[in-house]
Amino acid sequence: MAGLLDLLGFCARHGRLILIAGLVGGMALPDLAHAMRPWLQEMVAGLLFLAALRIGPRQAFGSLAAFPRTLGLALVYQLVLPLAAYALFAAAGMQASGLAMSLMLMLSGSSISGSPNLAVLTGHDPAPALRLLVLGTAILPLTAFPVFALLPELGGALAVASASARLLAVILVASVVAFAIRAWLLRNPGPRVVAAIDGLSALAMAVVVVGLMSAVGPALRADPWGFVLWLGVACAANLGFQVAAFALLGRTALAGERVPLAIIAGNRNIALFLVALPPAVTDPLLLFIGCYQIPMYLTPVLLGWLYARPVTGK
Repeated sequence: MAGLLDLLGFCARHGRLILIAGLVGGMALPDLAHAMRPWLQEMVAGLLFLAALRIGPRQAFGSLAAFPRTLGLALVYQLVLPLAAYALFAAAGMQASGLAMSLMLMLSGSSISGSPNLAVLTGHDPAPALRLLVLGTAILPLTAFPVFALLPELGGALAVASASARLLAVILVASVVAFAIRAWLLRNPGPRVVAAIDGLSALAMAVVVVGLMSAVGPALRADPWGFVLWLGVACAANLGFQVAAFALLGRTALAGERVPLAIIAGNRNIALFLVALPPAVTDPLLLFIGCYQIPMYLTPVLLGWLYARPVTGK
């Protein structure tokens, strides 16, 4: 057991390199990526379980005083931002373009399931990310309706509501099981055990990203310039919203939690729409969704310099 803990602790210390290895594997092994795709839901549930196991119920729920701020931020992320983006694209006559559709879907999504794990890899508390993940997913059926009403090309919002409800159920089940283990078997985990959970989370994220990269490898070979273009769009959107949120949240009462919350600003669960919308809508967006995984899983590497700064609460 001691040897396993040491091995997982080693993985935790090198978690960023492990994520890079997962990205490379997803692009270099398209057949493996396609084979893993049907198991994505189970793998995401595993990620959520590990995040909840590390955090524990006390940290996850936090104080009730944080609820209004978390709800307000979720509404800004999932409702105000996509509506503002629609207004900008409509003013330019581009609201039906592939670029507009991609960014609108991204901004409409709730947090990715791995956001608490990314917070850990940047050296910050994952609990605020888990709270925003749960609350954002819970309100997604409501926040998606206005956005989809403006864009009938996206299809029905009822499908999105159903998919988000399924995702919320997965989150709740994984969290309840993890919290039960923390309450009965792992009440006060020591530093080695926490590091082992972090290492296991890094390995799990590397496995998940292989399945999410199924569209990238073929696109890189068939249309390299198109791949580069969409990768640039994905990086600008993902990293740009993270940097902006980090700067703006530093001036609010959420300053002490701005790193995990900024991570969510740019890392949204756009993959949720793959199971909620018809293929005629999502097929043209698959390349963007695949490219979007790259800055997502490289967040601890690309923005480590920013998130390493001391964080102080107001």
